[in-house]
Amino acid sequence: MIQIQKLSYYDQLTGLYNRRFFEEELKRLDTERNLPLSILMIDVNGLKLTNDAFGHAAGDKLLQKVAEVLKRESRADDIIARVGGDELVVLLPKTDKKHTTSIESRLNTAFKGEIIENIPVSVSCGGATKRGKKEKIGNVFKKAEDNMYNHKSYKKDSQRKNSIQIIMNTLFEKRPAEKEHARKVSKLSTAVGSAMGLSNVEVDELKIAGEYHDIGKVAISSDILSKKGKLTDFELKELKRHPELSYNILSTVNEYGPIAEIVLSHHERWDGKGYPGGLKGEEIPLQSRIMMVVDDYDAMTNDRSYRKALSKEEAIRELQNRAGTKFDPKIVEIFIKKVLASK
Repeated sequence: MIQIQKLSYYDQLTGLYNRRFFEEELKRLDTERNLPLSILMIDVNGLKLTNDAFGHAAGDKLLQKVAEVLKRESRADDIIARVGGDELVVLLPKTDKKHTTSIESRLNTAFKGEIIENIPVSVSCGGATKRGKKEKIGNVFKKAEDNMYNHKSYKKDSQRKNSIQIIMNTLFEKRPAEKEHARKVSKLSTAVGSAMGLSNVEVDELKIAGEYHDIGKVAISSDILSKKGKLTDFELKELKRHPELSYNILSTVNEYGPIAEIVLSHHERWDGKGYPGGLKGEEIPLQSRIMMVVDDYDAMTNDRSYRKALSKEEAIRELQNRAGTKFDPKIVEIFIKKVLASK
């Protein structure tokens, strides 16, 4: 029975205490003899991004690495618990604000150099201290949480942008041809957007979307991406996940919200038979329709594991044959007459 109760106090993944133990310990330590009593909240940066790009096994490794560093850097009397999916807390009895800040700084230094799937491990911390016995410990916890979120908000987009570039580099290392494909789709998409009179902002969005449109393929098996024969139903279903995976990764950066929307729909078809949403005609975002044409053209004019490249003329005929079914016919016409004709 004692062993069962002990297990019920621990988080199985990290070996840290769990939320149940933390809440009981917080009540026990909330006494005058433990003042000043400090709480240090810790949020693991990029857990969702790691899960989306590399799978939950990588996300588990990230949490385990954070737990390992926390245990290594903490004092014997400190209590470390995992209280949420990516949230941890350290209870620091008899620790004033100055020492809490020092511990926070030490932790940030300790995480430098730690890497999971080529992405630097980082956390956002926020602390608060109960000094007097009349202060409510719940308010102190809330203050620590608010301070942690303020720190996270301050640096999250720049960190996530950096992580997204690392993920792209990982994809390019895994599949070198993707780098040139991304460059061409970006360049041709912006050319079509300009020819159609889109605004500078919309053309810039096309440029970035073209560069990142296949980032979700980093989470797809190389065996599927490189298969020479026909894909099985399961393999095809897996491959068709990549627009949603790309959306999940890109949407972690607020600035990339419009880019994520473009990328999500770049395999939707004019006749409604595309994926992932089965959108039809002008239901599909205009920039996504542009990218669909350009993406297919570049794919057709380059060797693939399952077929040889078509000539420019053959690819143009394919675009014309599928205009009105797979592709927006107006975009096909502009692409051929105003972009390809000049190349």
